[in-house]
Amino acid sequence: MTGHPLRIGFIPLVDASALIVAVDKGFAKDEGLDVTLVREVSWSNVRDKLNIGLFDAAHLLAPVAIASSLGLGHVKVPIIAPFNLGINGNAITISPALHAALSAEIDGDATDPMVTAKALARVVAARKTAGQEPLTFGMTFPFSTHNYQLRFWMAAGGVDPDEDVRLVVLPPPYMVDSLANGHVDAFCVGAPWNSVAVDLGVGHILHFVADILQRAAEKVLAVRAQWANENPDVLAALIRAHHRAAEFIENLDTRGEAADILSRPDRINVQAEVIRRTMDGRLKVSPGGRMRDSSRYLLIGREGAARPDPVQAAWLYAQMVRWGQTKRTDAGLQTAMAVFRPDLYDAATGGKGGNGHSVADGVGAFAGPAFDPNDVIGHLKSFGISRRAD
Repeated sequence: MTGHPLRIGFIPLVDASALIVAVDKGFAKDEGLDVTLVREVSWSNVRDKLNIGLFDAAHLLAPVAIASSLGLGHVKVPIIAPFNLGINGNAITISPALHAALSAEIDGDATDPMVTAKALARVVAARKTAGQEPLTFGMTFPFSTHNYQLRFWMAAGGVDPDEDVRLVVLPPPYMVDSLANGHVDAFCVGAPWNSVAVDLGVGHILHFVADILQRAAEKVLAVRAQWANENPDVLAALIRAHHRAAEFIENLDTRGEAADILSRPDRINVQAEVIRRTMDGRLKVSPGGRMRDSSRYLLIGREGAARPDPVQAAWLYAQMVRWGQTKRTDAGLQTAMAVFRPDLYDAATGGKGGNGHSVADGVGAFAGPAFDPNDVIGHLKSFGISRRAD
């Protein structure tokens, strides 16, 4: 007897691991599901196929789920996220030339994002004085954590991301070649592509996103709200399978097997050792071999990472407001927060996992005041550089 058929799209990134492991270890099958995974290359493909029903569910950028529900940048299709596939996991990688230029300007601890942001401001000013082209930074999508994380970091040091540099959209698998070919000077992307750039000698990892935000909702398991309403039992089964997969990945005894599964050509197609380093939060950050450890680099199931947190959705909405993608309204904020569904997660898992973290405001940004989802405009007014429409 076959299970309930589902088609689910994903991008080859380590934060798709709970989805991939849920299917390839048979956890979804155990829940009565017959899942076909479809490997995609761009977030617009994933979004569009989910929105029109070619996918039943998807590995999706958290801000895209919010933007789709608000009708920003595309058609309006209400999306919900009942399972968080990853907290953090991004990094900023820079070319050897930019690394040298920043190193000459850094005054302080190079792992401090405020120090590097101010160094970037000095590099940008020097290039402008010399009549050189603006630096180009790659990111994965306008409605992406990568875009907002780059902007948050730059702006804290006085760099206007719309006036002083160029931000361009690139699919994650194309980031490394674009850096190697000199099409971009830097990029922000999820694992494993930062590590691939370092291993090839074409990039240096400047920051883990966990340096910029202690907790940043990165990817979600996304489904159309209408589909969720029509298939509550199927959705609950899918959440349970993902929860089991996240526990498998976070278990050090089985993490190696998870990395092997993800390394397959039809999955992420990167060496298992690189994927394992990502999961362990132990990354080589320079071609010379310098290593860096971070227990927060990528959270898949631990510290309550799998349970959706509406505060994270509010922070992402605040970035959309800050950078002029939408105007703040009470209804917009409520719609954004309602995308993240901890109630569905709790109902399916019995509340396993909980919140499990100690970040006071749920975000832990390196600059600015603590985030208050009840006063988005008041929060954003504390930042000098923005494109707010209010």
